[in-house]
Amino acid sequence: MKNYKILLFTLLIAPLFAFSQEKAKDSVVDKPERPAFESSSLIDNQTNVLFKKNTLDVVLQHRFGQIDQKNTILGLYGPSNIRIGLSYSILDWVTVGYGITKKNITSDFNLKVGLLKQTRSGRVPLSITYYGDIGIDGRSGEANDGVFLTRQDRYSYFNQLIFAKRFNQKLSLQIAPSLSHYNAVDYGYKNDRFSIAFGGRYKISSQTAVIFDYSLPITKLDIPGQENISYDYSGLSIGTEFATSNHVFQIFVSNYNNIVPQQNAMKNINSFGTKDILIGFNITRRYNF
Repeated sequence: MKNYKILLFTLLIAPLFAFSQEKAKDSVVDKPERPAFESSSLIDNQTNVLFKKNTLDVVLQHRFGQIDQKNTILGLYGPSNIRIGLSYSILDWVTVGYGITKKNITSDFNLKVGLLKQTRSGRVPLSITYYGDIGIDGRSGEANDGVFLTRQDRYSYFNQLIFAKRFNQKLSLQIAPSLSHYNAVDYGYKNDRFSIAFGGRYKISSQTAVIFDYSLPITKLDIPGQENISYDYSGLSIGTEFATSNHVFQIFVSNYNNIVPQQNAMKNINSFGTKDILIGFNITRRYNF
């Protein structure tokens, strides 16, 4: 009788062992996919990359002058734009940051949240990440041209969803629709603009990759009385990325020079032609605490 009880007990718990083994197997297969990109940014747009909790990401973004400017050696000694930023991972899937940009002394407070992660099994085919920022124009006195009647007039906003996929060890692509908003704009100018960005990276060695970033405005911003100026040019950047364990260096040519995403989306007047392109670079350094 005792042997029957042991046999019955074994038969009852056997499915539990099988289930636990299958669950363990699935958990191994369904590990999150490796990051699609090396850096938290891809030239002028953010990527889906979020670093582990208590990681500090220090960013330097530099845009030289346009390459056709005289006596500037391909724009290297021309008027430049610079942004210095910090972002900190308060959770594995939430990063907060702050940056300040030379143009208009613009401060930006930003947030990035991981909503979905691509898995190695393919059960989750891509990653989805939210990125948003609040920009504050810091110009004072006559420099603001009398545009800012209230403090709220200085504010601008950027919201973006990033859909990224790592196809293999070499190729990663992303698509990122966005909405930009300015509280105060010139007469006839729209407050909002929808855009969509496409970006990618192709590794040519363990530490080197070719990268591109293309931003297409959807909303048209034709302004009465300013027919000779267009704010509807797309942004195109092409370059090379060099990465180590904690550093990423990107160097590229681009027709975007505003750096802050809503400024690029709504205030770009450069086309990707010989006279409008410039050289730029991004440097990021991570610190783990």
